[in-house]
Amino acid sequence: MRVYEALKWASSFLREKGREENAGDMLLLHILQTNRTGLLMRMRDELTIEQAAAFREMVERHGEGVPIQYMTGYEIFYGRTFHVNGEVLIPRPETEELILGVLERISHKFGSQALEVADIGTGSGAIAITLALENENLSVSTVDIAQESIEVAKENAQRLGARVAFYHGDLLQPFIESGKKLDIVVSNPPYIPYEEWEGLSPVVKEHEPVRALVGGEDGLDFYRRFMIELPQVLKEKAIVAFEYGAGQGEAIKAMLEETFPHAAVEIVFDINGKDRMVFAQM
Repeated sequence: MRVYEALKWASSFLREKGREENAGDMLLLHILQTNRTGLLMRMRDELTIEQAAAFREMVERHGEGVPIQYMTGYEIFYGRTFHVNGEVLIPRPETEELILGVLERISHKFGSQALEVADIGTGSGAIAITLALENENLSVSTVDIAQESIEVAKENAQRLGARVAFYHGDLLQPFIESGKKLDIVVSNPPYIPYEEWEGLSPVVKEHEPVRALVGGEDGLDFYRRFMIELPQVLKEKAIVAFEYGAGQGEAIKAMLEETFPHAAVEIVFDINGKDRMVFAQM
């Protein structure tokens, strides 16, 4: 089987299964260990028997709903390769915009000060590690309730050379218990309402960890908990940044304004024009 024939078959197969047709391209890039330019140059090359068999197996598994990233074992985030598995949420491009927004606000508000930053719900470590690597003035800590997720994040931090402190705990409890105060709190918590989760694509619902996705009946449970815990850990001058689901912004903004009456709170839309992030500056 030639490369172009393999891709044609994969596109047709995945279309019938209701999956993204270009997933075959990404899987073959992984199998051939090449980039898109290299793939184009090899369109008429013959796949080995082993390559063809591996490709067919991976395409069929994706047709059954297994995410590509869990088969290849990685996702590219903020230009870096993060290892992922079924214990962590696959990092999304929208979260890159959350990080960019945090970095810009840190620069405007604090300049080059040394700051204590916490990423809550680390998963693969994408947020914490990226912040630590992008701004050397940040002392970054991160928390996750699942030790399995922490192990994935630790491996990513070590491989990418990021200095991050890891805590096994529930939301801000490790900082409350230790009395540590924070300048910045960032989180992409579980925010999908339970009923909406039940209707998600099997690619997400049956493979990505529920604990990283579902935020209660209306998706806002974790934000409510943050409003109780944030005042116990934030310094007087601080930034809070959340990612959330479409349509939840006004409710979260109202929570932050009630909790921090003197804060400047803003909703920010992502590159696709969806309300996605909220930033509060005290």
